[in-house]
Amino acid sequence: MKAPECFDELVRNGLVDEVVSRLMSGKEADVYVVQSKGKLCCAKVYKEARTRSFSQLAQYQEGRKGRNTRQARAMQKNSRYGRKETESAWKNAEVDALRTLAEAGVRVPQVYDYVDGVLLMEFVVDSDGSAAPRLNDLRLTGSVAREYYRELIQNIVLMLCAGIIHGDLSEYNVLVGRDGLVIIDLPQAVNAAGNNNARTMLERDVENLTAYFGRFAPELMSTDYGREIWKLYASGKLTAASKLTGFFEQSDSPVDVKGVMREIDYARILFERTLARKSLPS
Repeated sequence: MKAPECFDELVRNGLVDEVVSRLMSGKEADVYVVQSKGKLCCAKVYKEARTRSFSQLAQYQEGRKGRNTRQARAMQKNSRYGRKETESAWKNAEVDALRTLAEAGVRVPQVYDYVDGVLLMEFVVDSDGSAAPRLNDLRLTGSVAREYYRELIQNIVLMLCAGIIHGDLSEYNVLVGRDGLVIIDLPQAVNAAGNNNARTMLERDVENLTAYFGRFAPELMSTDYGREIWKLYASGKLTAASKLTGFFEQSDSPVDVKGVMREIDYARILFERTLARKSLPS
């Protein structure tokens, strides 16, 4: 197919040899299959803010930092420059999240490059080498639904341990690849320590998965992993090895608000230091 103009820079730089096909069009981006350096990749082309249909953008961007103080102030004031930086931060968020999560052991597409609003990444395939289907395209047995559910709950834990919440997780953005489930679509990823909506979004992500898998394994509908996971996180006890029960018991003891805020502040500081180290030249 004829390469859209957005690929001109990548073609000139030798990063894209050929645009093979358009894979899908989403609310925040179009995804293409491209030939790059002799192998098939996915190219995600982000839409501009005026054409993007993702709603309630502000609540997802809360807690995201500008690259410096001037940029952060401009983003807060919503000036012309600030809007440009906000748009850049939105597009960069997925790249940063994918790299952070891959390091944390979460199965996400591998990032190859990011140029001028186009993200080059792994083309996830099924056992036949075709584009991997999304969960919502499949009909599951009860045993497979339970297995997939456990796998995704564990990935949610790993994500939260890395300071990230997907924010829009459902059966529509999980691919079933030949080597397992792959979580996709993270431009709205939430900073768990810096966003006041973090708990709500985490619980909603879990509820979305519970509702989907509960169609095939109804007993999953009685679980409450979202509140259990957040309680462990807020108390500083959540680790990749945490043993979850799927049940949540509300405590009658007074909440140590100051203690919780200290733990959240500590997690935020660690997260910001990690980002600062990654931005240093190697």
